[in-house]
Amino acid sequence: MEKRERDYILDQAMVDYGDELVRLAYTYVKEEHMAKDLAQNAFVKCYNHLEHFRKDSELRTWLYRITINECKDYLKSWKYKKVQLVHYLQENTQKYQKSLDQNVVQNSVNQEIKEIVFSLPTKYKEIIYLYYYLSMTIDEISEVTGVNANTVKTRLRRGRKVLKPMMEEAEIYGSH
Repeated sequence: MEKRERDYILDQAMVDYGDELVRLAYTYVKEEHMAKDLAQNAFVKCYNHLEHFRKDSELRTWLYRITINECKDYLKSWKYKKVQLVHYLQENTQKYQKSLDQNVVQNSVNQEIKEIVFSLPTKYKEIIYLYYYLSMTIDEISEVTGVNANTVKTRLRRGRKVLKPMMEEAEIYGSH
């Protein structure tokens, strides 16, 4: 088969079947650029082996078979596995980084809140710390501090009242 005839057949096949082969490859690899590369590889193989085409089937079905084989070879290849690993690592790194960033911000806010709480007068600081940080009940705080439960409630309410403007000033209040 002459080069000119092969060129003509390939040009015609690319026009007639190019988009179909890209869509076929995409169903295997789920990535547009790689699907185009694999379809292009199928056309290159078709061109290089056109003299072996037996014409007992259509050129289209032969191109489909070449494309499918290209896709399967790619999916078995180390390159594909490496690309998948890189995508997996990038996705998880981004998720981890977001989580890490959120934790850093949260820890910073928590530290700032703790500093504000510790700047309160002792009688409020103690009650607020035991209530919010150690999750103690009013009765437990009363027992631990030796202060009447009603006094604990009063100090908790007053402590919150003192704490609120301090947290608003630090732009923390209401964000939690």
